[in-house]
Amino acid sequence: MHIAADKVAEIIILAREEGRGEREFDAFIDALNDEERAALVAVFWIGRGSFEAEDYQEAFATAQQEATTPTQDYLAGSPHLADHLEAGLVALGIDPAEAEDDLYRP
Repeated sequence: MHIAADKVAEIIILAREEGRGEREFDAFIDALNDEERAALVAVFWIGRGSFEAEDYQEAFATAQQEATTPTQDYLAGSPHLADHLEAGLVALGIDPAEAEDDLYRP
């Protein structure tokens, strides 16, 4: 993947938070580089079922080519964002609970 699992986990957590989470969500995604934003969209698409896990590279390339809307706006439009990102990580063989737990370990 072109993005660390803990960054995806942070976005999952922020997507589930009300109020404070929205500002931090936008700022966190804005701080990602273009490659990480495209990877995030690819993971989302895989979790949503638009691509299979083995087609990650194609999803990543498509996300890079079709990036016309700010990523945070595009992703925030999905009511199931956190669920799709978790499903995408699982499809790619990454345990989202473990990635989220890693954020809170000293």
